[in-house]
Amino acid sequence: MDLEKPSAASAELPGPPGVAAEGCLAVAIRVPVRIVVLVLVVPVRMLWDACVVGGRLLRDTVLRPLGWVVGWVARALFVRPWVALWRYVVVPAGTVLAWLGRVLLVVPAVWLYRAVLTPLGHALAWFAGGVGLVLGWMYARLLTPVGHAVAALLRGIGLVLAAVGGGLWTAVAWLARHLVVVPARWLHTWVLTPVARAVVLLLTGLVWVVRMILLGIGAVFYWTARLLLVLPALALWRWVLVPVGRVLAVVGREVGEALGHAWRVAGHISLAVGRFLGRLLRWTLVDPARWAYRTVLTPVGHTVRDLVLEPAAEAARSAGRTARQALAAARDGARQARADFRRLLLGTPREPQLVTAPESRPAPPPETWAGTPRETEQPGPREPVAGGTRTLGSSTTALTKD
Repeated sequence: MDLEKPSAASAELPGPPGVAAEGCLAVAIRVPVRIVVLVLVVPVRMLWDACVVGGRLLRDTVLRPLGWVVGWVARALFVRPWVALWRYVVVPAGTVLAWLGRVLLVVPAVWLYRAVLTPLGHALAWFAGGVGLVLGWMYARLLTPVGHAVAALLRGIGLVLAAVGGGLWTAVAWLARHLVVVPARWLHTWVLTPVARAVVLLLTGLVWVVRMILLGIGAVFYWTARLLLVLPALALWRWVLVPVGRVLAVVGREVGEALGHAWRVAGHISLAVGRFLGRLLRWTLVDPARWAYRTVLTPVGHTVRDLVLEPAAEAARSAGRTARQALAAARDGARQARADFRRLLLGTPREPQLVTAPESRPAPPPETWAGTPRETEQPGPREPVAGGTRTLGSSTTALTKD
């Protein structure tokens, strides 16, 4: 913003082409306009920057994740069902329909064309060729001579009629010339032409008189409108509107430039205010919170973790292991008690033996056929084994067995 008047030497120097020299009106208007516009624009620019920051935060934290969720939901609800319908329903159905159409329509149609229509067409073509030969012979041998004879007869009749008609046309033409044409020409030459010329002269005079009257009236209206409307409007345009328009143009240009300059300056001011507020927020909230987290909460948390949480977790793990071992021991005891109770009721289960075929079983020796001890007999499936019975000297329980 330069308020000094240019010197004479600088005023005499030619400026760049297309740039007009600034007058005193522009220089006088520039400074107050820029001050006022700067005062008005700074709050607007700060509000605009706040809205931009809020909009970016809203876009990054709300709208973009919401858009991703909406896109995923829309793809899951609309795109994938249609893709699956196209891939697993429409395409197989189309393939099946194409195969059915080929098998049911195309193949029978091709067979019908090759096996039925083609031989039938060849037969019809051969028949049509034979009929054409017959008709050609009839045309050449019968119809052509008859046609030539009829044409010669008609030509003779036409010559006779032409001779008679020529005589009649000549007579009618002579009568029409002397009875119609000659009187009509005399009437046109000596009656209609003079009357038409007189009428044309009369109409030309009337048109000239009307034209002169209209020209006079038009000249009167023209000079009246020029003196009453055009000259005052021209003077108003030249001496009032043009200077006012130039002044308003200068004011509008300066206001526009002031708005641009004020918008840029307000941007710098808004940036400085934003940085100051951010630094103030960092000094008042972020740095104390970080210092408290690093110097107070982190050692306290480590102390609580080392002295309270880890021993409590170890104790909980030991209690869990003890409980699991107790449960395992109780489960084993219950399983053993069930086995003992089942053995008490049903006896010890018999060991499985291999049964051989009767013909392959070897015969016992003769000395063992008689006098076989009873203790060697196999007990039944529900009989307790003698060696497995409970006695006072032996026990089968889990608490007293050796």
